Amino acid sequence: MALSLDEIDRRLLTELQADADRTNVELARLVGLSPAATLHRVRRLKEAGVIRRITAELDPDLAGFPLRAYVSVTLARHTPTAERAFQAALQDIPQVVVAEVVAGETDLLIQIVARDVPELQRVLTRLSVHGAQRIVTLLHLQEIKTRSPLPLTDPA
Repeated sequence: MALSLDEIDRRLLTELQADADRTNVELARLVGLSPAATLHRVRRLKEAGVIRRITAELDPDLAGFPLRAYVSVTLARHTPTAERAFQAALQDIPQVVVAEVVAGETDLLIQIVARDVPELQRVLTRLSVHGAQRIVTLLHLQEIKTRSPLPLTDPA
């Protein structure tokens, strides 16, 4: 269930999504609160799970991962044990940077980064060894829109 967010919470979250490297004092100035009140609200939003974590977004190419792939996986078995085992295996593959269970023709959508084709092949082999029956790989060619912030403000 969604946490009830007031206007200041939404402004704080919007500012943090734009630049999470801001100091608390700068963030407080931007939303019109005291630094202590701002810190309290940010802590509350973290504790409630609205803010999952604060990280740096890296450029995969510049960080040495020029090869990116989107992979749809259909599992061979659909038992809770098989699904948990596959999901646990995904956690152990550092090249898997996003993995989501989906509904439809496929069971999971996965995003993989790799330094080269042999590394991508090793990851795909690991997926099939751990219970993937069907793997469809789509190679990333060009980024059109980066990950966008959640649209927290009311539409105009």
